[in-house]
Amino acid sequence: MKKNDTFLEKLDQVLSPIGAKLGNQIHLKAISTGMMFGLPFIVVGSLFLIFANPPINLDLYNPETANFFMRFLASWKEFAVANYDLLTAPYNMTMGIFGLICAFGIAYSLASDYQLNAAMNGMMSVSIFMLVAANSVDGQISTEFLGTNGLFVAIIIGLVVVEVTRMVERLNWKITMPDSIPPAVTAFVNSLFPLLLNIILIYGANLIIIALTGSTFPEFIMLILTPALGFAGNLWGFIAIVTFGNFLWLFGINGSSIIFPILFSIGIANTGINSELVANGQQPDVAMNLQMFRISVLGGAGGTLGLIILMMRSKLTHLKTLSKISIVPGICGINEPIIFGLPIVFNPILAIPFLITPIINLVLTYYAQLSGIISMGYIIDPSFTPLFAQAYLATMDFRNILFYCALIILSIFIYYPFFKIYESNLSKEELIQE
Repeated sequence: MKKNDTFLEKLDQVLSPIGAKLGNQIHLKAISTGMMFGLPFIVVGSLFLIFANPPINLDLYNPETANFFMRFLASWKEFAVANYDLLTAPYNMTMGIFGLICAFGIAYSLASDYQLNAAMNGMMSVSIFMLVAANSVDGQISTEFLGTNGLFVAIIIGLVVVEVTRMVERLNWKITMPDSIPPAVTAFVNSLFPLLLNIILIYGANLIIIALTGSTFPEFIMLILTPALGFAGNLWGFIAIVTFGNFLWLFGINGSSIIFPILFSIGIANTGINSELVANGQQPDVAMNLQMFRISVLGGAGGTLGLIILMMRSKLTHLKTLSKISIVPGICGINEPIIFGLPIVFNPILAIPFLITPIINLVLTYYAQLSGIISMGYIIDPSFTPLFAQAYLATMDFRNILFYCALIILSIFIYYPFFKIYESNLSKEELIQE
């Protein structure tokens, strides 16, 4: 064990500074915090999407043999079909403008960290985002890039707007006003130049791109991002990023916070595509949706819920006690008590299943979606919701709940041999101490 400890200590000395820098990187933090601004809107919007799409197939419905509940669902479905545009209007104006909301939230968060005028920067970001993402066609505004399709554009604009404003502040390009002038008037005058400069730079870039490529700024950005999104948006690239995040956890570094902006953005964007398909009466067909992100942290990083269940039947009192403390947070995807309390950090024995379990879960979930064993996620469910509720809310399919349960049972078997070795080692240490 001394050789392992020495190796882990050396690896920690290399990885910890890198992980700390990434975890505290101001732009990544702003993206994560800024996207949180939109979560209440997409959760409420998803509720209206659920209401507009009751879980029943009228082609398979037989009124002569149906019970009361099925008749109720059929009536609900008929009402939803007849009033679909009215029922989905709240969805269109919440989740349908998620990119717009994030443009504000990201700029607001970054400006706050820089101690700039957060509200003004947020509004500048919204204005410029609308300028380049909402093309006017015959007097009507296009909403194509206002939702999840425009998320990456919103990220870029939100960051650039604040950085330009910060540059103006650092260069002190301000108009000095007499003390007799109210501060609000001074702030108004000095916000004009950053706004004008941002419009010239970003909208100017948009016009140049249109002239050179025939594509708008959002279309061009998506074209550039396609290779990168292809890596993170396919199964094995996704697994590589998840495994990297879990690897950092083994050294006490919050790997989830580092990979969150990448995976969550992709998950929301792809779930938005599925939502639009369902809203148009089609079946969701993008497997790399937010449900895959939820599976990657099923029971927390490393899929440790199975480990907690094993600990509940341990011969060692302190492991049983820790499992009782950790079970409820684990169901909600929070497992720091296990990672640091067991610990899994610097634990070469439990590190193996900690890395393997999410990989197996993701592979099984991906192919279960493609084969139709479970439904693909098309609803953005709230974070830290109990996993059983998440499984249903993401898909409106009870099969997904059973599948989540099956993954937890599988994780018990994966963790079992490693846990028994670890438990045996702890027992021997306790005997030596006695």
